[in-house]
Amino acid sequence: MPAKLSAPSSLPAPTNLRAVLAYWIRLKRVEKGWSQERLAMECELDRTYVSAIERSRWNVSLSNIERLAQALDVQAWSLLKPPTA
Repeated sequence: MPAKLSAPSSLPAPTNLRAVLAYWIRLKRVEKGWSQERLAMECELDRTYVSAIERSRWNVSLSNIERLAQALDVQAWSLLKPPTA
């Protein structure tokens, strides 16, 4: 049975860009009903890399932010905009 997809449970600190990026990547991925593996495949990235991004473990290059945004069908800049309550 596939793992249950769950959206982020809390908002990130607006000054922590890694956490903001992680929040939006996970939220948009879950909204599409995609696993991390599916998102990685769509972006031609490694699944462990996508997992690390969602856990705020990596500094992500602009080119990879663009790849993620394209796969998620959003503007790249929107992945770095702090969410509001």
